[in-house]
Amino acid sequence: MAIRFYNTASRKKEDFVSLREGKVGMYVCGVTVYDLCHIGHARSAIVFDVLARYLRARGYDVTYVRNFTDVDDKIIQRAKELGKDSKELAEEYIEAFYEDMGRLGVLNADKEPRATEHVDDMIEMIKTLIDKGYAYVQGGDVYYSVETFKEYGRLSGRRLEDMKAGSRVAVDDKKRHPMDFALWKAAKPEEPRWPSPWGPGRPGWHMECSVMSNHFLGATFDIHGGGKDLLFPHHENERAQSIAANGGEFARYWIHNGFVTVESEKMSKSLGNFLTVRDALEMYHPEVLRLFLLSKHYRSPIDFSKEHVLDLQSGLVRIYRTIQRIRSIAGTGSEPGSLPSAPPLQSEPPPGFLEDFVGMMDDDLNTAGAIGLLFEKVKEMNRLMDERGASIPQADRERLGEGLEQLLLAGSILGILAEDPDDFFKELSGQREEMDPEWIGRLIEERSRARAHKDWARADEIRDRLRNMGVVLEDGPEGTTWRLDV
Repeated sequence: MAIRFYNTASRKKEDFVSLREGKVGMYVCGVTVYDLCHIGHARSAIVFDVLARYLRARGYDVTYVRNFTDVDDKIIQRAKELGKDSKELAEEYIEAFYEDMGRLGVLNADKEPRATEHVDDMIEMIKTLIDKGYAYVQGGDVYYSVETFKEYGRLSGRRLEDMKAGSRVAVDDKKRHPMDFALWKAAKPEEPRWPSPWGPGRPGWHMECSVMSNHFLGATFDIHGGGKDLLFPHHENERAQSIAANGGEFARYWIHNGFVTVESEKMSKSLGNFLTVRDALEMYHPEVLRLFLLSKHYRSPIDFSKEHVLDLQSGLVRIYRTIQRIRSIAGTGSEPGSLPSAPPLQSEPPPGFLEDFVGMMDDDLNTAGAIGLLFEKVKEMNRLMDERGASIPQADRERLGEGLEQLLLAGSILGILAEDPDDFFKELSGQREEMDPEWIGRLIEERSRARAHKDWARADEIRDRLRNMGVVLEDGPEGTTWRLDV
C-alpha cells in the first residue's frame, strides 16, 4: 500500500512519491524564539516528529530540516520590553525549546538552521528577484511584487483580486499592491542590522524560510510542513518568492496540522488560557501529553481539556500495566526504550496488528486510528492472559512476547512507551502528590449521599469525575475507599 498524504496545494489525498527514490527532503517551519513554546507549538513539533519517524521506519532516508527564526519584529519588541539584547533573548528561548521538546520526546531535526546564519544567502536571493523583475526597492526596503507572480494565491486557494478588494492591510505608499510583502527591511535605531546593497537592515520573515529550505534541500524538495496558521501569508509568500527566484516546484507536498484550542477557546493571554508546554508538563506526564496531541487526526482541531487529557492518561496507564503483566507472565519482550527511534517496518507486514497499524499510518498519518489499534491490542493480550489464568502454555507465552514487541515497535514510532513501567508509575505518582485528599473525601461523601437517595446520575457523575483525574473508587462493606490509578 502506498503512503498517502493530504496535499494542501491540491486539496486532496495523493500517493506519496519522493523526488529521489528512497530519500525524502522535509522542511518544517520552526518557532520564532521570543517566548516559551505553547501547546500549539508542541502539537506541530510532535506531528512532524512522528512523520519523520514513520518515513524512516518505512525505509526512507530522511533529511529533516526545522529552523529557528532568531531575528524578527516580535523578538526585537520583546527584547526591548525586557531590556535585553535580542540575540541574548533568542538564545535563551532556543535553549528553552530544546528543554521542553526534549521532555516531550521530540527528536532533533537533521538540520536546525538559524535565520541569522544565512543572511548573506538571503541578500543574494533578493538580488535575484530584483534582477528578474519580481521585486522592487523603495528607499532602504525591498518588496516582492505579488502581481508579477501569476500563481500567487494558488497554495492557499485565494484570488489576488479578492484579496485586494477585501484587504485590511494598512495603507502603505511604498507598496505597489496592498499584498506586496517585505523581503528586506531598512534598519531602525537600535535594531539588529546587516549591510546590504539597499542599506543596513534585516531580512523579512518569509525570505528566511525560503533560503534555509533551498540551502539544505534544493530548489525542489518533497515535503513542507507547519501549522495551519502559516498557510497564508507565510507559506504562500515562501512559495511565490522561491519559485520566482530558483525555478522548480519548491515543495511538492504541503502538510499542515490543525489548531489547538483550550477548553473550546482559542488560546490567548488576554483570556488567561495560554498554556505553555512548561506549565502543561507540571500537570501531566510528558507521554500523556504526547499521546493526547496525537489522539486526533493531525489536520483536525484538538481541544485541550483536563478531562480529555486524563482520559488518555488512564489509557496509557493500562498499556504500561499490560507491559508489566506480560513481562511477569511471559518473561519476554524488549525493554521500553530499547528499540531504535524508528525501527524498520516491512513494506508488507504480516496480517494482524502491524499490518493494520501500517494501514492507518499510510493513510495520511492517521495517528488517531493507530492509537485505537494500540488499545485494541492491549485489550486482546489482557483477554488472553485472563483466559489462561496462572498456567499459560508456551505457545501463548511466545504469542504474548511477539505482541509486546509489536506494541513497543508501534510505540517507538509514535514516540511513546519509552520508559520502564516502574519509572513511569513513579513519575506519574510524583506529579499527583499534591492532590488534596480532603477534597476527594468530600466528593466521596457527596457520592454516598447521592447513592443513599438513589440519585444514581449524580453518583455516577462524581465517580467519573474522579476517574478522569486518575482516582479509582472501591466500594466495600465498610464504605468507599480510593486510590490513584497507577
